[in-house]
Amino acid sequence: MADKITLVRHTEVALRWRGRCYGVTDVGLSRVGAAAIGPFAQELAALRPDWVIHSDLTRTRRLAVSVAQLAECPIIADPAWRERDFGTWEGRSWNAIYRASGNAMDGMIEAPNKFRPGGGETTCELATRIATALTSLPEGRGIVVTHGGPIASLLGRERNLAPREWLQLIPPPGAYITLPPDAAPLSGCAADRTMPMARSST
Repeated sequence: MADKITLVRHTEVALRWRGRCYGVTDVGLSRVGAAAIGPFAQELAALRPDWVIHSDLTRTRRLAVSVAQLAECPIIADPAWRERDFGTWEGRSWNAIYRASGNAMDGMIEAPNKFRPGGGETTCELATRIATALTSLPEGRGIVVTHGGPIASLLGRERNLAPREWLQLIPPPGAYITLPPDAAPLSGCAADRTMPMARSST
């Protein structure tokens, strides 16, 4: 397992996707998101990574390529680090999803082992996929450019928090978190009690 892992959320996506569910959809960056890549890549390259991994979606790949070039290190595309698959919800506005399904989306925290948003991944399937990807990382210092959901699931499980508390762990676009060397996700993938599901971008 890697000695030091820095988890990075991609920069801001195109404004037309604001308020929409885009999970595994390959959306582009906004002008602000694209402009942020240069200085952000320099900041990340200064961490002297031995490798850079990204989810192979445009919004992570562009930053990862810049970091790897500046750090002169290998770059790896790994779809295991993609955002949650929201199935038929992909591309729809969160308001439209709510109008069509009401509180069904609460299932992502109330029934994390069973509820499939749009027929996509359950919360626990996402968490398990990302936990497996974490244990499969190369040795050395590394940077993983990924998405809000994967980062929150790792932090939530590492802190043994229920999924209802993971939303507050989603970092803003263009932010990063360095995990301690001995970080290991736990099994905490069960809701403790009902709580309304907030709608957020990915």
